[in-house]
Amino acid sequence: MLELVANIGHQGIGYLVLVVIVMALVLLRSVPAQRQPLLNTLVLFAASLAGLFVSALIELSGYSAAAKSLRQLSILVEGMAVIRLWGLVLFRWLLPRLGLTPPRILEDMAVIGAYIAWGLMSLHYAGLDLSSIVATSAVITAVIAFSMQDTLGNILGGIALQLDDSLKVGDWIKVDDVIGRVVDIRWRSTSVETRNWETAIIPNSQLMKGKFLVLGRRNDQPEQWRRWVWFSVSYGVMPARVINVVERALAMCNIAGVAKTPAPNCMMMEFGESTARYAVRYWLTDLACDDPTDSAVRVHVFSALQRAGIAPAIPERYLHLEKEGTKHLRMRHSREIEQRLEVLRSVELFRSLTEEELRLVAERLKYTPFAAGDVMTQQGAVAHWLYILTEGQAEVVLDVDGRHKTLNIIDADAGPSFFGEMGLMTGDARAATVVARTGVECYRLDKSSFESIVQSRPAMVEEISRVIAVRRAALDSARAVLDARVHSAPAAQRESELLRKIRDFFRLDE
Repeated sequence: MLELVANIGHQGIGYLVLVVIVMALVLLRSVPAQRQPLLNTLVLFAASLAGLFVSALIELSGYSAAAKSLRQLSILVEGMAVIRLWGLVLFRWLLPRLGLTPPRILEDMAVIGAYIAWGLMSLHYAGLDLSSIVATSAVITAVIAFSMQDTLGNILGGIALQLDDSLKVGDWIKVDDVIGRVVDIRWRSTSVETRNWETAIIPNSQLMKGKFLVLGRRNDQPEQWRRWVWFSVSYGVMPARVINVVERALAMCNIAGVAKTPAPNCMMMEFGESTARYAVRYWLTDLACDDPTDSAVRVHVFSALQRAGIAPAIPERYLHLEKEGTKHLRMRHSREIEQRLEVLRSVELFRSLTEEELRLVAERLKYTPFAAGDVMTQQGAVAHWLYILTEGQAEVVLDVDGRHKTLNIIDADAGPSFFGEMGLMTGDARAATVVARTGVECYRLDKSSFESIVQSRPAMVEEISRVIAVRRAALDSARAVLDARVHSAPAAQRESELLRKIRDFFRLDE
């Protein structure tokens, strides 16, 4: 038994086993993601120890030559396992803790080089003359280079990509029809993850021989990628108006993934067969969310065009309409008016109107949608109309000396609501900013559409002034919390001033 124990190990094997155990514990605790490579390495190391034990048994049985060969092989495998373990500790644990992230191909090449050196040392200790190998190395090199030219091309390509920094992990690239993010550069290939949860394995030689695009990279600039969103508008709308409407809408809203600098812009790109072709050009900051961000931009463009009364163009065709078609359009218009009347009847501001007056207002309402993030009214702006909110939520924000305070959340789920009545009835500037929190559907009523009703029945303005005075008092109280210079007037005085302003604005005393 003592002889068996003496033949199992080699000099320093106890210290070596202890070092392996320590390194394994460090990796298991600090780098759990490397558990599988570590387990594979430990299995290889255990196999080498088992080989040493078996070689000792064979030695006791009298087969010295076989025992020596198995022992040398076991020591070779043992050294390879230790080299691999040192590579994991150095490149996966120590260097990252020092703030260094060397490319994976450097780790592979270093480990392979250590394998070769250890193999040559093992052959030397086994009694093999290395000079004979050197003498025939030219022939061996030629044979290897010819038989493995593709593999060598991939290896050299991977080294070149790392050395000239033309490609690195995290870059978004386009190779032929593949677009994705580089997740790994190995000695043979580069792994690219696409947005479709696919991983493309591209040989390094293909990247070196062909052309590939690195997306979103520019010297001394943040990562962002220019995108195009196309739409068409009829020739009946002036291009300058379309461009102004779209660019103003995009400048006033925050869309996730759209860079503020450079700002999105709109251009007329071409004259189509029946429509003018436009494009919104913006810069994408999150390259993983291209289609969702394109969709968000389209939603804002569509809403902006709808608010401006500009309909996206469709191909022109000649259609023959039957009488049933005209009748159907009339029925649809009648249903729309009934829906508007139902909304108006629930709005406090219009409770004093007769059914005929409500129908007249319903005919003159303008459908006005907003996308989430759109500024519906701007504090300090002058606009002679009000909005009736029927779908979605809007946030009322007050700005006092640069401080922003949310005063109220208008929620159409609780019933139709309105805002902007001071602009419609008195012509005053907007007292607060209103921003769409979600997709919003509104009706807009202009002063010119409401003026004839007010002038035909001036007595109704007294009831309207009382409603506006109550709403104005709540706003003044909120402003007084932020600004001590604001003082709320008595209710009677406020109502009297509002009544005077309304009569002057609609010229009822002339």
